[in-house]
Amino acid sequence: MEKNPHFAVVLSGCGRADGSEIHEAVLALLCIENMGCTYQCFAPDIKQAAVINHLNNQPMPETRNVLQESARIARGNILDISEFDVNKYDGIIFPGGLGAITNWCDFASKGTLCSVNNSIRAVIRKCYDNKIVIGAMCIAPVLLALVLADKHIHFTLGAGGDVAQKLEKLGAVHEEVGVTDVCIDKENRICTTPAYMLATNMLDVCQGAQNMVGAMCQLIKNK
Repeated sequence: MEKNPHFAVVLSGCGRADGSEIHEAVLALLCIENMGCTYQCFAPDIKQAAVINHLNNQPMPETRNVLQESARIARGNILDISEFDVNKYDGIIFPGGLGAITNWCDFASKGTLCSVNNSIRAVIRKCYDNKIVIGAMCIAPVLLALVLADKHIHFTLGAGGDVAQKLEKLGAVHEEVGVTDVCIDKENRICTTPAYMLATNMLDVCQGAQNMVGAMCQLIKNK
């Protein structure tokens, strides 16, 4: 009997303003289970770029660790991204949240001149080279467009705009889609969905995540 897909889910902290968007991360995990699949969470063991008070959106004078903060979402069941073994997974998902462009890379401050965390870059390239299906939500597709600039991937942030235009100059192709839709790049085995780039409620985020995970499972099946 064919084994159901096993996913890696990579987190960037805990909270939309300085880490992973919690709704997106949790709903992605829920949708993986809804599809009868399994997952393992990962995060890099690095210092957060900033700590934000989510009540007033103001910086806080303290330091936090991305792996430790991500463990809040994963209920402690999480591994350092350095332990990722590409041979154990069929798919990998990157939820959104500003941690994607502040902790995994510094795109938020430097745009396309940014640097990407070496561990995150290596995992994305390994997954791509080994035909592991890659999914990303909300702002996280930025990482895929940066790391896979030479592959001319198709991705979505929902609607176009300044960020999409900057990434298209690197060689990626942005597609506008609806709030619960998925941009499916069959050639590059990449699925992306807007989530809170367009969504105003969890129902839409959940439906988009479900559609993305479903599309990823189909690509995995057709490998």
